[in-house]
Amino acid sequence: MAKPSRKDRTKPVELLVLSGVMAVFTGLIVLMSTRDIVLSLIFLGIAFIVVLVVLAMLVLAVRPDGEELTDLDEQDHPEGH
Repeated sequence: MAKPSRKDRTKPVELLVLSGVMAVFTGLIVLMSTRDIVLSLIFLGIAFIVVLVVLAMLVLAVRPDGEELTDLDEQDHPEGH
């Protein structure tokens, strides 16, 4: 079985970091607007979850290219069987 590439292994981390950056941005905007820390933390958490779900749905919507299809076929049908 082939090991996943570094790009494949770091993809979930990229999505978490991007979601975290957007959530912190949202939290800072709310904090600067209202000066209420609790409200900004609530918006930060909501933004993190919403952005993470939207990014995950977008990743699921992408069709695999030829190389990924070959890799999936190799995983489904190992040479030993």
